[in-house]
Amino acid sequence: MAAHLKKHLTIVIKLGTSSIVDEKTHQPLLSILSLIVETAVRLLKDGHKVVLVSSGAIGVGLRRMDLDRRPKHLPKVQALAAIGQCRLMSLWDQLFGHLRQPVAQILLTRNDIADRTQYLNAQNTFFELFHMGVIPIVNENDTLAVTEIKFGDNDTLSAITAGMVQADYLFLMTDVDCLYDKNPRTNPDAKAIEVVEDIADIVADVSSPGSAVGTGGMSTKIVAARLATSAGVTTVITRSSKPGNISAIVNYVEAQKAAQLASARTSNRNSLVIADDASIPPAQAAVLNLQNVQNGSASSTHSSHEEETPKPSQILSPTSPPHIDISLQPPLHTRFLPNLHPIRDRYFWLLHGLAPHGTIYIDHGAWHALSDKAGLLPVGVVDVEGQFAQQEAVRLVVVKRLNGAPQTPITPPSLQHQNKENGNHTPTATPGTVTPLVYELRNPAPFEVGRALVNYSAAEIRRIRGMRSTEIHEVLGYADSEYVALRENIAFFGIERSRPATPALGHRTDVIAGTEAH
Repeated sequence: MAAHLKKHLTIVIKLGTSSIVDEKTHQPLLSILSLIVETAVRLLKDGHKVVLVSSGAIGVGLRRMDLDRRPKHLPKVQALAAIGQCRLMSLWDQLFGHLRQPVAQILLTRNDIADRTQYLNAQNTFFELFHMGVIPIVNENDTLAVTEIKFGDNDTLSAITAGMVQADYLFLMTDVDCLYDKNPRTNPDAKAIEVVEDIADIVADVSSPGSAVGTGGMSTKIVAARLATSAGVTTVITRSSKPGNISAIVNYVEAQKAAQLASARTSNRNSLVIADDASIPPAQAAVLNLQNVQNGSASSTHSSHEEETPKPSQILSPTSPPHIDISLQPPLHTRFLPNLHPIRDRYFWLLHGLAPHGTIYIDHGAWHALSDKAGLLPVGVVDVEGQFAQQEAVRLVVVKRLNGAPQTPITPPSLQHQNKENGNHTPTATPGTVTPLVYELRNPAPFEVGRALVNYSAAEIRRIRGMRSTEIHEVLGYADSEYVALRENIAFFGIERSRPATPALGHRTDVIAGTEAH
């Protein structure tokens, strides 16, 4: 590693099935795996922490049982995963064993981290393995996982793992060099997308699904990048057949950071030259210093635009730092820049470690109160969707109440989602019932803001929604809490709308459908 890489980094490397076994013969790709092992050990010797997220159990199982294709029957798939996982881990252990590097197996499902204590136990296991100089190898426990508890794909698993271990980098290794604005196989003029600051602005071709032995594709990697960058993790898509790219890219990015930091320090020193002028009053000097800094930043940005026009393949915001001219050039890759205000620890677990079991619709008043660190009171709840129990996770969605909507409806749940004409959430009334709460569906449209662990079940919240906390006991006959959810059990995705929710199963990204194998 270069001299500027003095700090110890945590690097997560995710390998898809197509990078581990041949798609047709299912034979292990030993050349690629050996290079990955050498790269991981080299990073470890340079003082960094390394985690591998490895797919491939089912692919290896297919080879072991001489099957041509992945079966569709779930028990058979799980059986193949059980057969293949032990052989896959044995393969990794043998390869790392040649370099006398110990490894550890960690198998996860979403249920394993749904409990906060288990999540912390898993996190502590990672940290202890790092301390022992061991490389954890993570995979989803396909033998046990079913639809309700699966992460969906190992791209999502790798992003959650990166957030759990507070990684600096997540490398999503694929069979292409990077993202392109068009399919490079059919469009010679396709341009590489090198840097992405805001995933909402990305226009990329991801036009093929995952491989025959995998479950993901390029679109799932973009979703994973959304999740990881929200946790402050720099996420990179690059070619798996060239694992040496990992070190080169990390060197390049860290060199850029060091150069930008040095440039900023020099600029600040040059801007504050009048501070020691005794003829200027201190207050006036402070104002002039501030103006110098602002003018210096503006002129610096202006000159950088004049001297160098950014490549069209880069997606950069107007606030991006000027390009640093350094001799080191990286291999081709796509780099997603991390959120400057990352979601960490408990809030990351609330947002991405738990699968939501339903939805609570809240009004703007409740949303503003939550933003000011207050808990969620029943008076701010507009509607409830789904069936969930106490202490289960739910989505929080902000809606606009319609004028004149009653605050304390008593309506059977079966009536709640009828008659959505004219964009209103207005169930059909029946004799003896009160019109339920209604909200706009289009202007403005409901928008999801976060997750919450609730103190009451869905049935209980339906009965107390819109009421004051003092009325809970009268309605339910008991009052476990005045809050539907405590503030410490609520987490928000962030201000940027491009920052993600953990994708639900069946989630589809708003991009052209997928070109890469999982």
